[in-house]
Amino acid sequence: MQKSISQPLDWDDIRYFVELARQGKLSATARVLDVEHSTVARRIGMLEARLGVRLFDRLPKHWALTVEGEELLAQARRVEDEAMAFARAGAGASALRGVVRLSAPPTFASSFLVPHLGALRARWPALTLEIIGEIRQADLYRREADLALRMARPEQPGLAARPLAQMGYGLYAAPGWFERPHEEWEFIGYGEAMKDTPQQAWLAKFAAGRAYSFWTNDAAAMVAACRAGLGVAVLPHFLGRGDPLLALHPDHGHVLSRPLWLAVHPDVRRSPRVTLMADLLADLLQEHAALLA
Repeated sequence: MQKSISQPLDWDDIRYFVELARQGKLSATARVLDVEHSTVARRIGMLEARLGVRLFDRLPKHWALTVEGEELLAQARRVEDEAMAFARAGAGASALRGVVRLSAPPTFASSFLVPHLGALRARWPALTLEIIGEIRQADLYRREADLALRMARPEQPGLAARPLAQMGYGLYAAPGWFERPHEEWEFIGYGEAMKDTPQQAWLAKFAAGRAYSFWTNDAAAMVAACRAGLGVAVLPHFLGRGDPLLALHPDHGHVLSRPLWLAVHPDVRRSPRVTLMADLLADLLQEHAALLA
């Protein structure tokens, strides 16, 4: 005979269960959920007591799912997905007020987006825009952001995405650098987290074994290194063009172009405030398409 549950289950307990199964450790789960690790342990204990099932084996270095926990995890994840969908639908029902969270590459956000937003403020008077500058891709399914600007087409199934502009790159250096013999050139490269980007691939081929003086994942640091005369770099034109401390190589003024995509989850897309901000971003990038490309 199946055991009945005397108390209704709390969604938060299921959320703790799914996240602990995902992370495997109390400390990591506590950081994600922004609680104390003791709270995680307590909530899991309460869920096990209500279900009458042991969900985890408490091992010295991690918590491992039991066979019963493995069996229940798929259903718990479905509950999580439904809860997330409910939250997104609730966001979509809101009016033209509140917060819109935008994930964007940090240097693009600080050097291009923010300086151009002031002229458009009148179009979103009741909204607050929160920009999350990060290299990694925000998870729109988990509502880490409402909108995301990305340098590659989103691969997650179900996301709505459209290309807004082309971002062009050229070969830049401090004035006078390009007058040196080619064999003496040194280069400023994109660091480990960006080593697979198209701009680094082009630079590696062009450098053809010549020395690198500087590596960085920070585009702002790359520009500063270029200005300081540390070497030659592939920079986006919105950072390099018009800078008196940088020179654009006459024969390599446009070495590649990358599409800039705007992604949104379809459920959040129904929100008037998200739609307004998406349209505002599209208009902004189209207005300055020549500068970007």
